[in-house]
Amino acid sequence: MPFSLVPHRVMDRYADLTPAYLKEKGITLLLSDLDFTLAPKSVRRPDQPLRDWIGELKAGGIQFMIVSNNRSGHRVTEFCADLGVGYQGHAGKPSTRGLEAAMERTGADRAHTAMLGDKLLTDMLAANRAGVLALMVEPVGGAVTAWQKVLHALQAPFKAVCRRREGKNG
Repeated sequence: MPFSLVPHRVMDRYADLTPAYLKEKGITLLLSDLDFTLAPKSVRRPDQPLRDWIGELKAGGIQFMIVSNNRSGHRVTEFCADLGVGYQGHAGKPSTRGLEAAMERTGADRAHTAMLGDKLLTDMLAANRAGVLALMVEPVGGAVTAWQKVLHALQAPFKAVCRRREGKNG
């Protein structure tokens, strides 16, 4: 399993990821983190822009599932039920087991799967180790606590490497 913290692409927010981009990359399954990727951790219910975006993915032929490390499954269960999407809980990222279980549940393989997240040490490392397309967003709501600010500062060089690669390939 490769050990890399560098995502394949960095975006400002989830809505910057389009079905057309995913199709271009051969992706048929998008796995996504929930907290700070799709909504702040304090938000209990999905908003309409998130519902619309997931609707666009589905209309574009992209399956969608949330893969979460969240220790309390109650919020994730409610959030996903409201969205009408499945989720793989207790994923254990950066372990690949949650991503692999989600791919098995949907019948997708690594070559056609992407993982969307906001953290290098969990989401991007798990994606790279699993051999799926690693897509990163800036955290929804920004870094709030001192620890989050440190983590996001430490992520900056890896995101810069990704952006340089994108510039060379784009």
